[in-house]
Amino acid sequence: MVNYELKRSRRRTIAIHVNTDGSVEVRAPYLATRSQIERFVLEKESWIEKTLAKIKEREQSPIRDISPEEKKRLMKQAHNLIPARVAYYAPIVGVRYNRIAIRDTKTRWGSCSKDGNLNFSFRLVKMPLEILDYVIVHELCHRIHMNHSKEFWAEVERVLPDYKERRKYLKTQ
Repeated sequence: MVNYELKRSRRRTIAIHVNTDGSVEVRAPYLATRSQIERFVLEKESWIEKTLAKIKEREQSPIRDISPEEKKRLMKQAHNLIPARVAYYAPIVGVRYNRIAIRDTKTRWGSCSKDGNLNFSFRLVKMPLEILDYVIVHELCHRIHMNHSKEFWAEVERVLPDYKERRKYLKTQ
């Protein structure tokens, strides 16, 4: 059985969250019984183990280990390349955006706020251009759908018909 921290709240369903430090949280409604929670965790045990293995792999990835000099060079490259790629794809997606921030994030390649602010990891410039473009299109499509619904993925696919292969590549990094 997996070790986990139980957090109860007003939520309606049981959920499992694996943190980047390898800790596991189980979030459950106040009314869920201990046996219901244990059964749920047991059902999801293989998923939890796979997720923990991915986290361990990522920690050992060379893309995470960057010297200060290389970081400075990559950050400059990202500030030049990413806004240009966003400006290229925004009209194709059919959206506007607010500001673009290039950050030193370790757990996310990109994000989009409800206000249209886009954030990207500078580490994306170490990726092949088609992977960078996938992350940019993904975040721009969040300007249309702030979720990962079927409609969201249809938008991504409209712009990048091969997005699934790009996404698969990114998940290995």
